[in-house]
Amino acid sequence: MIIAELLPVEKVLRDPIHNYIYIQHQVILDLINTREFQRLRRIKQLGTTSLTFHGAEHTRFTHSVGVYEIARQICDLFARKYPQQTVGAAGWDDHERLVTLCAALLHDVGHGAYSHTFEHIFHTDHEAMTRAIITSPQTEVNQILRRVSPDFPVQVASVIAKKYPNQQVVQIISSQIDADRMDYLLRDSYYTGANYGTFDLTRILRVMRPDKNGISFQIQGMHAVEDYIVSRFQMYQQVYFHPVSRAMEVILDHLLMRAQRLFTDGQLTDGLTVNFLAPFFEHHATLNDYLQLDDGVLNTCFARWRNHPDKILSDLATRFLDRHPFKSVQVTPATKKLVAKLQQLVAAAGFDAAYYTATNDSYDLPYDAYDPHAKKPRTQIELTQKDGSHIELSQISNLVAAITGKVQGDERFFFPKEMLAQNAQTEIFAPVYAEFNRHIHNDQIISQEG
Repeated sequence: MIIAELLPVEKVLRDPIHNYIYIQHQVILDLINTREFQRLRRIKQLGTTSLTFHGAEHTRFTHSVGVYEIARQICDLFARKYPQQTVGAAGWDDHERLVTLCAALLHDVGHGAYSHTFEHIFHTDHEAMTRAIITSPQTEVNQILRRVSPDFPVQVASVIAKKYPNQQVVQIISSQIDADRMDYLLRDSYYTGANYGTFDLTRILRVMRPDKNGISFQIQGMHAVEDYIVSRFQMYQQVYFHPVSRAMEVILDHLLMRAQRLFTDGQLTDGLTVNFLAPFFEHHATLNDYLQLDDGVLNTCFARWRNHPDKILSDLATRFLDRHPFKSVQVTPATKKLVAKLQQLVAAAGFDAAYYTATNDSYDLPYDAYDPHAKKPRTQIELTQKDGSHIELSQISNLVAAITGKVQGDERFFFPKEMLAQNAQTEIFAPVYAEFNRHIHNDQIISQEG
């Protein structure tokens, strides 16, 4: 049995989403003050999205403490309304509170600088890094968790790995409607200025309940859950999949790809790059190497590369730092065969197509009923009916049924804005630009005949 040391006086953090974040346990305060957790202040929650929505400057730190606060509220509600002493085996055992709160707080501690793009280039895995930070004896996080009990770090890591035996705890942190998703939708909506992500958090928490197989929701709260699903759908369409954000991700991706190529060829030897990025370019990075990186370190590298003699590296760094995104158009199955021709035209205009073009797709399922045979089965949202039986959300909600299993998103072809230029200053490439533009209409690639 874990006995958690309480603070003599409860501490609070002011927060624009939750008003106050309440810290009651010494271990939570100590974890927040670790080197590894404070690093999250230097990593933006939405990466390149702040280059589209200028208010989106919030960090992984603010999101992580927000997820902790929602998990804390859930634990309080479960302990008050559904204790095992009165509900039985399907109720909430409040001895699970501390492992839940620590997993909620630390669920993103392994995110790297510009995490998703960095992961793609250097084949890192933020979830694996999160578990490593929690379980490695060299981290401050691990040392603090071990004060609770020797095996406590492994327990917390198993929650994040979705292997913890109590599915109630796992689903509070990771499911189709969990503390993580609820905080990032509300927080991202607030900071981007897009109201699509708002939903009734208070109502959802009130109808949430522990169950023998995890978490369910009282059927009278179905409309609040529907609203959450629609909010998530809208945020993906309007914010997370925004073409400009994706265009800046493409530039970032190609910038790092070019840097790796130059480093391998011995043409990128400045001390900053060698000190911070050489371990990743050479594929032998340690946990400590990973923890030294944040958005600021990468941005400083980019500022140095702006003046590098390699014109591609210099140009891509300038485009990224000064926000000169690529343009893009939609690709359909019928027009995908034209992408190669457009790449050739980009090359004919003087750009290296490997670094100045890309196809990028962004797809997401706003809600998908549980399919145990799926490659990555999703936890379904179950509603508890008056007789205690369960019904899956899309079986009773026409609104959710309409989007269940529907993949949303698009595939786009990215290219330099210069390809759309049609003026006297570009006479040398005028025929190339004209041919390129004959295949672009209404944000789509078209056949020349179209």
